[in-house]
Amino acid sequence: MKAIVIEQCCKAEELHVSEVPIPEVKPDWVLVRVHAAGLNHSEALLRQFEADSDHIQTPIIPGIECVGEVADASDTHFHVGEKVIALMGGMGRSFNGSYAEYALLPAHHVFRVETDLDWVSLAAVPETYYTAYGSLFESLYLQRGEMLLVRGATSTVGQAAIQLAKAVGATVIAAARRESSFEKLQAIGADYCIIDDEHLCEKEWPVRPNKVLELIGLKTLRDSLLTVSRPGYVCHTGVLGNVFSLNGFDPIKYIPNGVFLTSFYSNFPTQQAIDGIFRLIRKNHLQPLYAKVFSLNEIVQAHTLLEKGGAGGKIILNLMDNS
Repeated sequence: MKAIVIEQCCKAEELHVSEVPIPEVKPDWVLVRVHAAGLNHSEALLRQFEADSDHIQTPIIPGIECVGEVADASDTHFHVGEKVIALMGGMGRSFNGSYAEYALLPAHHVFRVETDLDWVSLAAVPETYYTAYGSLFESLYLQRGEMLLVRGATSTVGQAAIQLAKAVGATVIAAARRESSFEKLQAIGADYCIIDDEHLCEKEWPVRPNKVLELIGLKTLRDSLLTVSRPGYVCHTGVLGNVFSLNGFDPIKYIPNGVFLTSFYSNFPTQQAIDGIFRLIRKNHLQPLYAKVFSLNEIVQAHTLLEKGGAGGKIILNLMDNS
């Protein structure tokens, strides 16, 4: 089969298509014929910085998510030909991932889906929409009629969160760094847009949001905690601000009275959550969002764009296109 194999840290232009054996099936694992895969920033970090680390056993096929059909169900509850998605659980890091025509994946991280979406649109869903869904409904407990502020709204997860929040009847405020982003954010469902100057708590709010999805991360977390109403909830999901730790963090002084701080970690998806996502997509006729599509042979262009940013949304690797 054709696959992208990383043997050590390398530049995007060093990536190339290799011919490797189709994985041999083993108990409790499912062989999936990969039709498409969403690209993620973590895969660029793996290639740039982590591949030489002891915890990564190279050579490795990257890719933390995919969509496709069951090619061999082994001893699992799946059946050959079933439409499935797979994500996380060590995929593309602890074992070979989705940058390949076939992927051997642990059954507990493979999920049936009922959908009429085409393969490329479906590939925009797994990691991005699961992260947004989990943040909104498993951590923030977002309800109809509530007001949600999304910081980092132009990110892939931010855009998905806007769609899903509107689908359940929430009012959505999208915070972005540039006014030029407002039209797009409103087109996908944002009720209001504001410039994120990292000092939102100082603005005069007619009504403050009672829920905040924090995708910038620790860089603006304190500001989010001071912005939300009382009682209010803040979910720390992203680290777009590239600040990864807070020295001297004192929760008693840092978290205001009456504000609840939570987070979302996407490594443990469930069939129940996946079913919930696709119910919302079907019921509300949502179109999963993506920006660029590349073939496996275009992996250099795809990873260059992934690394530099600027795609404006999800990048999809189309394994059915061998051009």
